[in-house]
Amino acid sequence: MKRVKKQIFHDYIAKQGLKSTRQRDIILEAFLSSERHLSIEELYLKLRAKHPNIGYATVYRTLKLFADSGIAREMQFGDGQTRYEHVGEGEHHDHLVCTGCGTIIEFENETIETLQNEVAAAHGFLIKTHKLELYGLCARCQR
Repeated sequence: MKRVKKQIFHDYIAKQGLKSTRQRDIILEAFLSSERHLSIEELYLKLRAKHPNIGYATVYRTLKLFADSGIAREMQFGDGQTRYEHVGEGEHHDHLVCTGCGTIIEFENETIETLQNEVAAAHGFLIKTHKLELYGLCARCQR
């Protein structure tokens, strides 16, 4: 899957007339290797120790390119930061967001998906896309 996403990104930047650079490839590898919903700051800090020549603006612009190419999705979870997550073909999940510590838990639930479709159908509505985010406290923050 990682190889497919890399190819999608490289095809996209070529089509845009942009250069494939070593810095973009390093950022791409770090992003695809992470399982978290990364903010620009988090990815920048992750890269900085090993690659001090990669600046914050480069990480910012590259993450935007990931979103534009379709391999990443920009997410807002109410903390004022844009976070980026991987996008997989035909894959869908929802989020539990802890308002205490900021933990984000991905989940899938077929019952919720079925209910959403039933509600839409009852109103003659065709869902094109959706997102479900539930905000509250994780088990650790409840203690």
